Amino acid sequence: MSESLKPSESSRRSAIGLVAAAGAAGGAAVAVPFVSTFAPSEKAKAAGAPVEIDVAAMQPGELKRVEWRGKPVWVLRRTPEMLATLKNTDPQVADPGSIRTAYPTPTYAKNVHRSIKPEFLVVVGICSHLGCSPSDKFSTGPQPSLPDDWAGGFLCPCHGSTFDLAGRVFKNKPAPDNLEVPPHRYLSDTRILIGEDKVA
Repeated sequence: MSESLKPSESSRRSAIGLVAAAGAAGGAAVAVPFVSTFAPSEKAKAAGAPVEIDVAAMQPGELKRVEWRGKPVWVLRRTPEMLATLKNTDPQVADPGSIRTAYPTPTYAKNVHRSIKPEFLVVVGICSHLGCSPSDKFSTGPQPSLPDDWAGGFLCPCHGSTFDLAGRVFKNKPAPDNLEVPPHRYLSDTRILIGEDKVA
């Protein structure tokens, strides 16, 4: 009698094994779509994707605006005269070396011109005070809300913070930090990729 139970036990074990395998396969079939919902959507991927900008046709003194991750990014082609003002504004700005910024400044932008190539400034156009977007004030000299010795730069219309032509905030202004320098790199002499600074 005990020998006749052995095939039955074997069948039972096989059946349990098949049911367990089917359950595992079913669980995986349910889990894969569920887990895939945690992956970012195509829209989210596009919002965070690097943005390429062609600067070949930009004239000296021209400012170009693009959007990256929902933020305005400015690319300014500075003239030799604009670059020359940076040494004069150096003692007037609160953080000339971009050390105390809330957004870490890339190593390649920790210089007086805050850029890879002195001619091109790449910054996020959001004031570090309360998130307003500063206006470009490239004309020099006395103007409303600006000092008489204004050398050009940016003025935040919300609370009067001023930034030089490298995006560095002047002393004694509401903005605590310089304008953010986003990660970026040059794909060629005239093409900048914003949002990525290392070759993949």
